[in-house]
Amino acid sequence: MEDYRGISADVWQSLLDTALAVRKNAHAPYSNFQVGAALLTDEGEVIVGVNVENATFGATVCAERTAVQTAITMGFKKFKALCVVTHADHPVAPCGICRQVMAEFQPDLPILMANTKGDTLYVSLGELLPHQFGQSDFVD
Repeated sequence: MEDYRGISADVWQSLLDTALAVRKNAHAPYSNFQVGAALLTDEGEVIVGVNVENATFGATVCAERTAVQTAITMGFKKFKALCVVTHADHPVAPCGICRQVMAEFQPDLPILMANTKGDTLYVSLGELLPHQFGQSDFVD
């Protein structure tokens, strides 16, 4: 682990450990692609999420959105960092819908993408979604 975007290596390691642990709770009977997420709020709380698949697929919810929606439900709307873990051969980025949801609350969120093999990649949400649609795009 390394320091990234003002988040210490120890904090990133804690987020990674948390995302790895919660990943086991994912409901992925169709794809067997279990994802765990750990979202750090500005207040220092860590909110977790997993992907929850559904037979209709359209009703499936990603781990990142589960974490964000849980945080919002708990009253948190400002985020410092996110870690997302899969078992893929390489670290996997959040999907487009998740990127847009996260951009609503933290347009340049620092993200650690990791896999269960120990591979990691740091990136910012601004790098993943450079031309975000937001409140400023609404016409009066």
